[in-house]
Amino acid sequence: MSAIEHLPEIDNGLLRFLTCGSVDDGKSTLIGRLLYDTKTILADTLHAIARTSERRGLEAVDLSLLTDGLQAEREQGITIDVAYRYFTTGRRKYIIADAPGHEQYTRNMVTAASTANLAIILVDARKGVLTQTRRHSYLAHLLGIPHIVVAINKMDLVDFDRATYERIRGQYLEFAATLGIGDVSFIPLSALNGDMIVDRGERLGWYSGPTLLDILENAPTAHSERDERFRFPVQFVCRPQKAGDPKLHDYRGFMGRVESGEIAVGDEVLVLPSEQRTRIKAIEIYGSSLPRAIAEQSVTLLLEDEVDISRGDMIVRAQESALVTRRIETMLCWLGETPLDPQRKYLIRQTTRETKAAIEAIDYRLDINTLQRMPAERLSMNDIARVFFKLAQPLCVDAYAENRSTGAFIVIDETNNNTVGAGMIL
Repeated sequence: MSAIEHLPEIDNGLLRFLTCGSVDDGKSTLIGRLLYDTKTILADTLHAIARTSERRGLEAVDLSLLTDGLQAEREQGITIDVAYRYFTTGRRKYIIADAPGHEQYTRNMVTAASTANLAIILVDARKGVLTQTRRHSYLAHLLGIPHIVVAINKMDLVDFDRATYERIRGQYLEFAATLGIGDVSFIPLSALNGDMIVDRGERLGWYSGPTLLDILENAPTAHSERDERFRFPVQFVCRPQKAGDPKLHDYRGFMGRVESGEIAVGDEVLVLPSEQRTRIKAIEIYGSSLPRAIAEQSVTLLLEDEVDISRGDMIVRAQESALVTRRIETMLCWLGETPLDPQRKYLIRQTTRETKAAIEAIDYRLDINTLQRMPAERLSMNDIARVFFKLAQPLCVDAYAENRSTGAFIVIDETNNNTVGAGMIL
C-alpha cells in the first residue's frame, strides 16, 4: 500500500516549491513521479503521456511529460520554460515550479524562485556537483528561498552506493558554506523508479532520513517562521456613490493585500510616505467584518481619521515603519532582450507604487558561472548585477532579506510596457 494512503487529513497550508538543477538531472521526471505516486494524475492525462511515450519508442511511461508541456520541449526532450503544476495530498496543497536547466534561461529560474519557500536542487549521482548546480544554488540563496533540499538523483545508476551519496553531500556542503547557505537537507533517490519519493523503496536501506514527500509535508509555509512587520500597500481607494444611501455617504475604504504581518481593529497605524497616524476602524472582506487581517488576505481597511491616501501608499504599524527613499541599492536580474542602457530612464514598480528611475551606477556584474564580480557598463539578458537607482518619487521599502514582497520590484520599459528587469533591494 502506498505511503500516501496512510497520511492523516491535516491541513499544513500551501507550500510553493521549486525544482532546479543541471540539464538532464531528472527534474521533470521527479515531479512526474511525485504526481503519479500521490495519485493526483487524471486517467486521461496518464493515457496521453503513455501514447506520447509509445511514439518515442519508450518501454515505460515517461513521467517527465507531465511537466514538459510545450510541444517544443517534447520535441527537444528538454525543459525550456517554467512549468507549473498543482496537486494536493491529505495534509497540504502544493504549487510546483519546474525551472529550466539551461544557462540561457536564468531569467526563468529567477521568475520561478521569486515566490518559492523551498527549493529542490537535483544532482545526478554519476556527475556530482556541477556548475549549474552551483548556479541554481546561488540564485535560490540570492532570492531568499529559506529551505534547500539537495536531491541526489539517479542512485539506481550507481547501484545505490552510499559512498557516492556521502561524497556528493560533502562537495555540496563545502560549496554551501562559501555562500552562507544554512538550511540544507540531503536525500538520495531514484525519480525513475520512485525510491524515496513517496515510498521508501527497498534499495536505500542505509538511509534513515525522511522521504521527499515527508520533507515537503512538514516544511514551514511562507509567513509562518517568524514575526513579520505589517505591510499593506494600498491598491484602490473605494468611495462608493449611491444616491439616497446615507451609510455610503462618508464611506472611504482602502483596498489591498496584506503582504506580511497582521493587523487588528483598534491598532495604531502609520501611512507612508506622508507619515500620518491613525487607527484601524474596521476591517472588511466580501462585505463582512473581521476582527483582524493576516498575511496574503485581500481586505478593505477603514480608518478612524480622514487621511489623504492614494494608490501606492503603504499602511504599516505605527512602531514598524518602512524606509521611505528616493535611492535604492539593488541586485538586478536583466530580463529584456534589449540590453540595459544606463543613459535611459525606466519605470520601477514596487508593490502598488510606480516611479520613474535613472541608473545611478552599475557597481558590478556577477559572473554566474564563477560567482566572480566583473565590471560592467551595461547589462544583457540573464545578467545579474548590483545596480543603484535614483527615483523620481519615493518608495516605501524593506530589505529583500527581511521582506520578499516590499523588497522586490520590477523594471518596465515605458516605450513598450514590457517587463525588462526584476530586482531585490539590499
